[in-house]
Amino acid sequence: MNRRNFLRASVAAGITSSVTSTELLAAYEAVTAVNSEIEAVTGDGKSVALERTAVDELKASLRGDLLLPGNPGYDAARRVLNAGIDKYPALVVQPDGVTDIRHAVDFARDNKLLLAVKCGGHSWAGKSTCDGGMQIDLSTLRHVRVDPEARRADVAGGSLLGEMDRESMALGLVTTAGTVSHTGVGGLTLGGGFGRVARRFGLALDNVRSVDIVTADGNLLHADAEQHPDLYWGVRGGGGNFGIVTNFEFELHPMKREVLAGEVMFPIDRARDVMTVYSEMLETAPDELYLDAMIMSPPEGVPGMAAFSLCYSGDPGKADAVLAPIRKLGKPMQETVAVRDYVEVQKSFDNSDPRSVGEYMKSGFINAYPPELIDRIIDGFQGDPGRSTMLYFQQSGGAIGRVPADATAFAHRKSLASMFIFISWPLGTQSDDDIGYMRKYWSTLEPFTDGWYTNEVSNESQRVLSSNYQGNFDRLLKVKNRYDPGNLFRLNANIQPAV
Repeated sequence: MNRRNFLRASVAAGITSSVTSTELLAAYEAVTAVNSEIEAVTGDGKSVALERTAVDELKASLRGDLLLPGNPGYDAARRVLNAGIDKYPALVVQPDGVTDIRHAVDFARDNKLLLAVKCGGHSWAGKSTCDGGMQIDLSTLRHVRVDPEARRADVAGGSLLGEMDRESMALGLVTTAGTVSHTGVGGLTLGGGFGRVARRFGLALDNVRSVDIVTADGNLLHADAEQHPDLYWGVRGGGGNFGIVTNFEFELHPMKREVLAGEVMFPIDRARDVMTVYSEMLETAPDELYLDAMIMSPPEGVPGMAAFSLCYSGDPGKADAVLAPIRKLGKPMQETVAVRDYVEVQKSFDNSDPRSVGEYMKSGFINAYPPELIDRIIDGFQGDPGRSTMLYFQQSGGAIGRVPADATAFAHRKSLASMFIFISWPLGTQSDDDIGYMRKYWSTLEPFTDGWYTNEVSNESQRVLSSNYQGNFDRLLKVKNRYDPGNLFRLNANIQPAV
């Protein structure tokens, strides 16, 4: 007889007719809860059965929600930005405060569960969700408090970049905060944090003055230059390897709300001209200019283009001179550059949300932009009528490059830009040819790169990941050994502990 049916029958037989229905239900639940199990997966991929009583105890310890498959809100929590990632955690915790996070971490550690942490869900490789493990969804842990006199902002670990921009710019202050407002502060900052004012004020992580973080032992630590300085160093570039940051303290900088921003678009047959001008401006642009360049082949019916995307936050009187190299290319097919509100500019790419499409991406940093790279870019780029294909550069340099490579765990200080290639397709139409083409194209570009942005990590080997941290890896390994010796936090650009 099935164990569950046997228990049900035993309960019924042992209860007299004088017992109320409420008492009967309570007696039944008390007996069956011990034996009802939830199938889950450990960090090393083994199956584990979670007793329902233990899960119920976890739920009772939380002020926030514990979601199981089939519960309202479960599907929204498990999904991430890349719709090609479709995973099903065994349970999802949506914390309402730091204590909830500590309880969830304790439960995951004690049961050796595979653990994913989700903030904005922008991880291209889907590291913020998992199959069969626990997902901690920080979307319920959001707030921003700005101290204008100290020029500091306390930002909860689950907050989105747009919330930080809105609150700080209302007081004439800003810090680097990506280029898409629905990106999570935690994921962006722990890996680096590029953005439209990074060349002026440094990476997001360069502006972090302290963190509060729940480590693998369930403790809440405050880390800054004086307290736990090794952890403070490691979280600034080491990603989510060391715990869950519940609060960031950011330094803020005075800046006017009005910036000059927009796109300058040329026909795709001008791609070589655009890339040549871009290579020249990477070396000469002032810190106040953030300049990206792209070649894009949209699906059939939309013309391809080569374009610049810019944000200039400097002296308006110098804008014409700064943009003169672009103006020398002649009349574009379209231009949207105008004086705009910075917070609105930060939202301008939000409609690029690809939740309805699958995507594949490769990326790497470039420290130089020789003519040979331009040749490879132009010669290898090709579109597909049913796909969207893009090559994209995100500028670095400026203040980013003036920080020593060992000052934080982020080592790629000498880069001029990040180079990305993307291909996207409507869900259900993926072809092996799509990814095959991108891998072949990338093989011609990769020799010009020097490592990659860890926020875009996929499933590289430990040897490859170690080399990407460059001279900072050995120090990072010591931090990992101290704060997460069991590798509970492994769904990231993972540093495997050596203890």
